Formats: sequence, C-alpha cells, structure tokens
Amino acid sequence: MKFAHPSEKLFTEHLDLFNIPWIYEPVSFPLKWGSGSIKKMFTPDFFLPSLNIYIEITTMNQKLITKKRKKIKLAKKLYPNKRFKLINEKEFYNFLTKDKIELVQEAIAS
Repeated sequence: MKFAHPSEKLFTEHLDLFNIPWIYEPVSFPLKWGSGSIKKMFTPDFFLPSLNIYIEITTMNQKLITKKRKKIKLAKKLYPNKRFKLINEKEFYNFLTKDKIELVQEAIAS
C-alpha cells in the first residue's frame, strides 16, 4: 500500500503490532458547500474500527498543523456522532517509542 507520508506507514506497523485493525483514508467528509457543490473536504488518514475513531497524523510544519486542527474542529461540529483525533509530532513519536497498547488508547482518548 502507498501512503502519503512515511509516518503513516510507521503508524500502521505499530497498529499491526498491537493487532489494532485500521483502514487507510476510508472516507471523505464534506466541510464546506457553495453554489451547489462541495468546496472543502476532510479525508482522515485512518479509521480504527475497533476504537470507532478517525485519526489524522501530522508530523509536518506548524502551518499544516493549524490547518488540520481547523478541519478537525469543523468536522467534529458537523459530524458530532463521529470521533476524530489529530496526532501531532510529539504524540506520534511518543507512540513509536513506547510499546504498550495503553499508549495508543491514551493518545486516542485525549
């Protein structure tokens, strides 16, 4: 499978290690409409069915983190029955350096 960023592949390897099922970019959520068409979409990197949560990974620059935070905030507002989580660079590397399933659940729960 091809991923948009190497961090996504690393993330899946750790999910697999903990036997956490995942789906890569399963769905796109419309966020903004205008003139009869969708103007803005959000496609989370992963869906973890066993935890019922959509995950967006970001290990890039601050400008991109800010943009992704805004999208997730809007997605949470528009889709209150869905769970979304942005995992930033610090959380991502903490996840990679610790080998306990509790860390995954902790990162997702926060």
